[in-house]
Amino acid sequence: MEKIRLRVKKIPRVEIGHLWIFSNELETVPKLEPGSIVEVLTSEGKSLGLAFYNPHSLIALRLLKLTIVDDVLRSIKYRILRAKLLREKIFPNENCYRLVYAESDCLPGLIIDRFADYFVVQVNSAGMEKFIDTIPKIITELYPNCKGIIAKNVTHFRKLEGLENYEKVLFGQIPEEVVVTESGVKYILNFYQAQKTGLFLDQKLNKRFIRRISSNLKVLDCYSNFGGFGLNAALGGAREVTLVDISDTALGYARRNFELNGLKNGNFVCMDALDFLRQEFNQNRKYDLVVLDPPSFTKSKKNVQSAIAGYHQINKFAMRIISDNGFLATASCSMHIDEPTFLHIIEEVAYSQRITLKLIYRGGQAPDHPILLSMPETRYLKFFVFQISKG
Repeated sequence: MEKIRLRVKKIPRVEIGHLWIFSNELETVPKLEPGSIVEVLTSEGKSLGLAFYNPHSLIALRLLKLTIVDDVLRSIKYRILRAKLLREKIFPNENCYRLVYAESDCLPGLIIDRFADYFVVQVNSAGMEKFIDTIPKIITELYPNCKGIIAKNVTHFRKLEGLENYEKVLFGQIPEEVVVTESGVKYILNFYQAQKTGLFLDQKLNKRFIRRISSNLKVLDCYSNFGGFGLNAALGGAREVTLVDISDTALGYARRNFELNGLKNGNFVCMDALDFLRQEFNQNRKYDLVVLDPPSFTKSKKNVQSAIAGYHQINKFAMRIISDNGFLATASCSMHIDEPTFLHIIEEVAYSQRITLKLIYRGGQAPDHPILLSMPETRYLKFFVFQISKG
């Protein structure tokens, strides 16, 4: 087995459990096949175990927490089983959840989402790509009723790994549409047209909170996609819900999801969310609750400042159209915008608008997206609900 040596005798973050080692931390960058399994040594020759190696990626090594190469496949199966048991403990009566969350489950670059009897696999590391044909066999062993598995390998992260993007059915059949239920809400899913892996499962508990506070409110759901927050607001008793998304296809599914759940109080607007917020402000329209759940505004550190400006804009116009004592629910899924930075943005906007904010709910990604404390990168979702006072 090839051995790769580090430039130093220890890397403090790795010592406490971080699983990535970067290319500039290696003594040399050998020309091995991307995804090769190698043994990692410190500069003094101490073994740190095995890792997936990619000479073309900034994340050159993804530690596997293993010492014997023959254990890799067996370990993948065991760790998927362990992930399954955790999700069943967290959500015992549900069948829509993130089954595997990459490094947090010690499965570098592997994401698996379950939607009842269908599964979506996403691979974001060259090492795990080598097991793409084995993973479906493991899933079907653990879930004998599985009807279909699809790979949705179309991500920014694959490009960083030098991997091609593609979608393909790995097992069984994936119908054009399926109906699934999450937290009592029915959704029509089209795995071929859905963003990312399907539903935004990371917002599961946050959507439930929106349902709890929506009774008799006039609600605006921006960046609504298939209507997750809007549906929960309507089922929570909102008197009116407006859903805004730039995708006419996504809005079409949101409209059908309202119908599927027997809801008739939805308005659907195909428009850029910021343009719609500006329009509502200019026309002096008011809402009791505005939900902002935009896509990531930056996928790299170099674009953080433009992302901050984007969050400033959407939150400023949202605050302007919220009635006194109304509510702002605002989220960021940008990994490079940490919680203190995001809160500071909201505070600055509130100060500029002479608005007082009362934090009533602090959320994040659902527990089926567990956070590895030694890897801040596994924590990405920030979600806050504020009551707004303009007096």
